Amino acid sequence: MARYTGPSWKVARRLKFSILENGKELQKRAYAPGQHGQRRVKLSEYGLQLQEKQKVRNVYGMNEKQFYNTFIKAGKLPGKHGENFLFMLESRLDNLVYRLGLATTRRQARQLVNHGHILVDGKKVDIPSYLCKPGQTICLKETSKGLSICKEALENTVARVPYVQYDEQTGVGTFVRMPERSEFLPEIKENLIVEFYNR
Repeated sequence: MARYTGPSWKVARRLKFSILENGKELQKRAYAPGQHGQRRVKLSEYGLQLQEKQKVRNVYGMNEKQFYNTFIKAGKLPGKHGENFLFMLESRLDNLVYRLGLATTRRQARQLVNHGHILVDGKKVDIPSYLCKPGQTICLKETSKGLSICKEALENTVARVPYVQYDEQTGVGTFVRMPERSEFLPEIKENLIVEFYNR
């Protein structure tokens, strides 16, 4: 199945969760889209688990197969399955490009990576799902530093998460360390995702 390329605001309203993490999608209409969007529907236990899974999958913009494969890989690591899964998603290259402020959305970050504008440790990487390790540096290619979308994104970046650093002078970002669970997506209950896949 192809990746969803439709309006993200509609998905955010359906899930009652801000996919872009800025809350703008729910400011105007905080109910589901469509003719019956304002009906009150009580979700079953399965429905709650599915909704939680869909929230995370849509935040990172992944298709179901890739999302599930990452979940399986996370289960082979020591520690809590749900937390390891979220840490793997957070250390994806497209997500870190977004977190550094080189792009305004994860979709834009994925496109920058796909088009070969991003260097990891000085080498071109054009795979958005590439898992970065702590200590690796991420920057724009020399010929791509004049891109207007990147300049605008950097100008509009107010704050960054604590596990990434960006040097304004050199234009180099660093994935400093693995994140702590409390530092991103605090509303997500990852145990529901584990329960969903372990049914």
